[in-house]
Amino acid sequence: MTLQLTPFTAAAVSAAPVYLDREATVAKACRIIEECGRTGARLIAFPEVFIPGYPHWLHLLRVDEGHALYLRLVKNAVEVPGEATDRLCQAAADADAIVIIGINERDPVNWGTLYNTNLVIDNHGTIAGKHRKLMPTMVEKIYWGFGDGTSLGVYDTEIGRIGTLICGENTNPLARYALLAQGEQVHVANYPANPMRTAYDITEAIEIRSRAMCFEGKVFTVTAAGIFTDDMRDMICSTDEQREFTGGTPHSYTAIHGPDGRCLAGPVMDREEIVYAEIDPEAALIPKIRHDVAGHYNRSDVLWLGLDRTPRKPLAEGPRRDAVAPDFFTRLERILEDAPESDLRRRIEQLLKTCRD
Repeated sequence: MTLQLTPFTAAAVSAAPVYLDREATVAKACRIIEECGRTGARLIAFPEVFIPGYPHWLHLLRVDEGHALYLRLVKNAVEVPGEATDRLCQAAADADAIVIIGINERDPVNWGTLYNTNLVIDNHGTIAGKHRKLMPTMVEKIYWGFGDGTSLGVYDTEIGRIGTLICGENTNPLARYALLAQGEQVHVANYPANPMRTAYDITEAIEIRSRAMCFEGKVFTVTAAGIFTDDMRDMICSTDEQREFTGGTPHSYTAIHGPDGRCLAGPVMDREEIVYAEIDPEAALIPKIRHDVAGHYNRSDVLWLGLDRTPRKPLAEGPRRDAVAPDFFTRLERILEDAPESDLRRRIEQLLKTCRD
C-alpha cells in the first residue's frame, strides 16, 4: 500500500431512495454523484442499502404481511456486476470520484438470497470491491444473508486507504480493528433512517460510533445516513397506529469527523443534503504517534486478531477432504508460518505433505 497524505474533499450524502425502485434510485444516485463531482469531491458516501431502500416494514409488519414488499425488494435488488452498476461506475468515472454506495445485492445464482452490501467504485469507474454486512442486525436476518471475511478489507486508492462498515458493524470492535490493522486512513460508515418510536436513539448511536472510530483509530470517518419520507410511510403503513409508530424524529445523522473525534461538517438530520469536508490525512499523524492501536500501541505478542478470508460457498468442489474440512490445510499452514523451528514442526510439515500427496 502507498501512504497518501494529500488533502481532498469528501462528501457524505443524506438522502432518501426512490423507494423500492432500482432504476429511479440509480438515476438519482448518478445525479448526486455528478453534483458532488462538480464541487470537487473525490470521495462520495451514500446511505446503507440506498438502492432500492431499507426494508423498514420489518420493524412494523409480520413476515407474511410483508411478502408483497419483499418481492418488490428482490425484483429491484442489484446484481454485481450488472446494468445498474455499469451506470454507477460511469458516473463515478465522470466525476473522478471514489463512490461507496449501499445496495441490496441479489445473488445471481441463489437468487432468493439478498445481501446488505456496500459497493466500492474507484474514480476510474471500476468496481474495486464490495463489502457484505457480516451480521445483519435483529430482524434484518429475515431478509439478508451473512457476509464473510473475503470483504473485510481496506482499499488502496489514489486518495488514501479507505475501509467501510455498515451500520451495527461499527459497534463491533473486532471488525473495526481488522480495518485499522490493514492501515485504514478514511472510514466510511453508513446507516438507514430509523423513524420507529422506540427507546433506541439512532442519532446518538451513530454519533458515538463515528467519534469513537475516529478517536480510537485516528482516522477520518465519513458517515452517511438515509432519511424516511412521507411517500415511504404511505407505502408500508396501512393504519394510523403504524403511521404514528413511524413518526419518530430525529431519525438520521450524516456528518464527517476528524481523527480527534471532532465534527468537521454536519450533522444533518432528517433532510436531503450533501455534507462536505476537507480530509487532510496528515492531521492523523500526531494522534497516531500518541496511540497507534494497530501499531506501536499494541502488544501483538499478547493480544491479536485472526481474520478468516475463506469464502463461504454453498458448494465446495474438489477432493472429498475439502468438502469435509475445506480450510483445514490452510489453517494448518498458517499455524506453521508462525511456529518456531523444531522437530515437531518438521514432523507436522511432513504429515501435511503426505496428506496433500
